[in-house]
Amino acid sequence: MPTPALTFFPLADLPLIEPGNDLAALLIEHLGKAGLIPQNDDVLVIAQKIVSKAEDCFVDLQDIKPSPEALKLAYSSEKDPRLAELILRESARIVRDTPKVLIVEHRLGIVLANAGIDRSNVNNDEDTVLLLPVDPDASARRLKATLDAHFGVRLGIVITDSVGRPWRLGTTGIAIGCAGLAAMHDMRGLSDMFGRVLQVAEVATADCVAGAATLLMGEGAEAIPVVLMRGLQAGKPEQSAQTIVRSANENLFE
Repeated sequence: MPTPALTFFPLADLPLIEPGNDLAALLIEHLGKAGLIPQNDDVLVIAQKIVSKAEDCFVDLQDIKPSPEALKLAYSSEKDPRLAELILRESARIVRDTPKVLIVEHRLGIVLANAGIDRSNVNNDEDTVLLLPVDPDASARRLKATLDAHFGVRLGIVITDSVGRPWRLGTTGIAIGCAGLAAMHDMRGLSDMFGRVLQVAEVATADCVAGAATLLMGEGAEAIPVVLMRGLQAGKPEQSAQTIVRSANENLFE
């Protein structure tokens, strides 16, 4: 049986997203302009930043009053106390406090630097920062419902963000929101090429999709926040990105 080919179609020329923009409508319009007509089981990979912008997840640091804990944290980590306060508000707990970065468990369960709060590609105002969406899985479901209805197909949606990883340099895209595909491919019980039964093989499909699309999206001024992926046999059942988050009782490193 031939291995299915994966094809990636970057969607450029989207306008700068503003709070209140109908992101689904903009995607429909610009997919049409690009001649990209979604097919069943295509996956649309969308950068977190444009989802957050459309959902008005901006915060003006001038409106943030640091708590005593934030002031102490900012002193130890050389951070803006207002940013330290916002990181605390977005986090379930601090995993590591270092002079350069705060590693936290975000309220979504994701462990990442500075609670995913970002200034890059936001605007030229250093006091304006952008948070992760309140519920990225719900954002993915809403986008899927509108796009499915418009195109008359069954799409997968992955909302991706770039994060670092323990003991690895650099960043890669991971899925923070997911709808319409199996986020995890559980291969346990299947056989390898020599007939051995797989015991622990689970593939984080949604993260693989996010990482691959991030190669096209880039991290700087590329202005490619959306990639259409074709050819993935994503499987069932449909799962949210929360499926990939490792539970606290399975944490082997603390």
